[in-house]
Amino acid sequence: MTPALPEGDFWCLIMPMQLTERITADPAICGGKPVIRGHRLTVQTLLEFLGAGESREELLRQYPFLEEEDINASLRFAAQLLDRGFVIQTVA
Repeated sequence: MTPALPEGDFWCLIMPMQLTERITADPAICGGKPVIRGHRLTVQTLLEFLGAGESREELLRQYPFLEEEDINASLRFAAQLLDRGFVIQTVA
């Protein structure tokens, strides 16, 4: 029997165990968004910092719990999400 998915804006992503050790999602933490090892740092926030030019070294300094492998796992997580079919349209 297939388990019921939560109601709302959720969908299922099957991830390798090495990612699930680093990337977690809990409805009680940051509204269920993927976070780094249960901390209140979302993968989205981490990726936005990197995209804005923040260095890995600075992120590791600003977030003492953060590990280099957390950053790598976040990038792999994002790559897996993009491994889906997308249609990109220009919006006026």
